[in-house]
Amino acid sequence: MLRKILVANRGEIAVRIIRACTEMGIRSVAAYSEADRFALHVKKADESYCIGSDPVAVYLNIYALVDLAAATGCDAIHPGYGFLSENAQFARACKERGLIFIGPEADVIQRMGDKTEARNAMKAAGIPVTPGSDGNLASVEEALDVAADIGYPVMLKATSGGGGRGIRRCDDAESLRRNYQRVISEASKAFGSADVFLEKCIVNPRHIEVQVLADHYGNTIHLYERDCSIQRRNQKLIEIAPSPQLDEAQRQYLGGLAVIAAKSVHYTNAGTVEFLLDDTGRFYFMEMNTRVQVEHTITETITGVDIVEEQIRVAAGLPLRFRQEEIVRRGYAIQFRVNAEDPQNNFLPSFGRISRYYAPGGPGVRTDTAIYTGYEIPPFYDSMLAKVIVSALTWDDVIQRGERALRDMGLFGIRTTIPYYLEILRHPDLRRADFDTGFVEKYPDLVNYSNKPRREVLACVIAAAMASHTGL
Repeated sequence: MLRKILVANRGEIAVRIIRACTEMGIRSVAAYSEADRFALHVKKADESYCIGSDPVAVYLNIYALVDLAAATGCDAIHPGYGFLSENAQFARACKERGLIFIGPEADVIQRMGDKTEARNAMKAAGIPVTPGSDGNLASVEEALDVAADIGYPVMLKATSGGGGRGIRRCDDAESLRRNYQRVISEASKAFGSADVFLEKCIVNPRHIEVQVLADHYGNTIHLYERDCSIQRRNQKLIEIAPSPQLDEAQRQYLGGLAVIAAKSVHYTNAGTVEFLLDDTGRFYFMEMNTRVQVEHTITETITGVDIVEEQIRVAAGLPLRFRQEEIVRRGYAIQFRVNAEDPQNNFLPSFGRISRYYAPGGPGVRTDTAIYTGYEIPPFYDSMLAKVIVSALTWDDVIQRGERALRDMGLFGIRTTIPYYLEILRHPDLRRADFDTGFVEKYPDLVNYSNKPRREVLACVIAAAMASHTGL
């Protein structure tokens, strides 16, 4: 087993990894930027080292991270998600220094990170993919020819893209011409590559992904699926496991596809195979994420499998502890990404000091976060503050529990997406499990909620009752 792990990340995922290390008797080392000096992961790690003043560059500095890991006697590096988690160069640098990269092999990261290569690999494995260009586009004229052949609308995508960036929907030739250079520019700035490809746009599909685990001994299993259809501008907001929109036959079919996909590229460690489900019931491969996902929590909740711990065990050379037939799901789980954003102001980031915070509790409630009362949210990173995860045995019960947990949560000093999520939970489409990726755009009025604090409403009610009782 590993003795010491460098956590090459920050925020709630860094805290999550440190907690797994503690449970496994492994020492943890945190690397942090000056902006994160008072961050929770810095406080919780066994050892913490500031390696730079630039808030973002610190977590992207491959050689500073590798050097720190080697200097502090670490066996391995866990990249979490985001930053360098899907960077093949980082995985190779770890190997060159005799460190274990907790994730798949560098060649697999590179292959599946290239959307064109990934599509070709899935085609060869017999996995259905959406119609599109055979490879990267050479010119806008080629893009127009492909679009005319497969029909509009189409999606223009950065080959090395991810996180909802470098993607534009084009409804006609004019919009394709207009967006072509924009996507290339976005791709170059965000991913360092100008390569783009084109595929058929599946209008308002269900976004379904499957969690897989694989070891170095040929064992590959799936942990069922997650429904990530509630999203805004390709950014997930609410995730559900398992999908309440699939029947058992679809669930088994999709899990089998994900295992085939992982085996076809000799995948090891934890990964996620993402699919789109159209309105005819057909599934199409979307992409494979070669890391732990933000929403891994809900899969852990319904299966009882600690995914981060399995990542560490597999990286240490141990076999999976579970066979496919031993994976049993129980009930439903929902994850809410609580973001520091103002939904009533076009989801503008709301950074600042958290004046008061307390987490929700009670049966079936889990909170993964790195915030605390008095914490000053730095403006340099993603706006996600916390993940609230709820579980229950039935779909109706998990929705009710989600509403209760979000109401229980106390987070003051900034605007958050909590009131917006409460409106979504009350919507009849969600309650009857009938929603797709167009949900947010379809119901823009859900942001028209009242911001009046509940404590003020309660105070008014109490005052009125007392006045009535005393005859005043």
